Amino acid sequence: MPTVPPVPEPITADAPVSITSPLLTQSWLDLAFVHWAVDPADVAGLLPAGTVPDTLGGVTYVGLVAFRMHRVGWFGLPGVPYLGTFPETNVRLYSVDGHGRRGVVFRSLDASRLIPVIMARVGFRLPYLWSRMSVRRDGDTIGYASSRRWPGPRGAHSRITVRVGGPLEEPSELEHFLTARWGMHNASFGRSMYLPNDHPRWPLHRAELIECDEDLVSAAGLPEPVGAPVSVLYSPGVPVRFGPPARPRR
Repeated sequence: MPTVPPVPEPITADAPVSITSPLLTQSWLDLAFVHWAVDPADVAGLLPAGTVPDTLGGVTYVGLVAFRMHRVGWFGLPGVPYLGTFPETNVRLYSVDGHGRRGVVFRSLDASRLIPVIMARVGFRLPYLWSRMSVRRDGDTIGYASSRRWPGPRGAHSRITVRVGGPLEEPSELEHFLTARWGMHNASFGRSMYLPNDHPRWPLHRAELIECDEDLVSAAGLPEPVGAPVSVLYSPGVPVRFGPPARPRR
């Protein structure tokens, strides 16, 4: 498979492919998207084999995304109310593979349920970590807090508070680039994997970052963010379907 794609697929607000037989179903609710611009050279070595940083105008991004995972379900079965419902905060990068498929690469995923953390680490080789977490809403203000328990670095934390603004009727190209990602790149059992997803178009809102005290980005092996984030967004959420790992295209 070629390492560098000749032409990445277009940035689309809607999923390019509908998943009819999902491997996983879940909902992502009350999301805060916080992003900083980074030099692609600073993150290229952190991506799985066969992928390179996805860029917009020569720049790529690191995202800190906090939300509520709701009712994870397998093979079309109803989502689990307790074990499948929990706060999560992830640190992610943006990738494109040799077939031009755009995706995300997770550097860390803090979650508050131990059993799903273990299942994701063992079954998908995803960097899930067990943390104490909370999501609290007071009017138009939402606070997300996490403190890592296992496997470490123990005590790595984040405290994010955003004030939700008005809806974005016409999101910019950058806002679609950061949110409309229709797959995940990962390395599992020595092989690169692309896991596609689909969901309705994001309902996005402007958001004001009131507080951001975190060291999850540096704990994930990335340069510590410098300055204010270039984008802060909120979404009430979407239902999501994941398809089985995609085979290489011919």
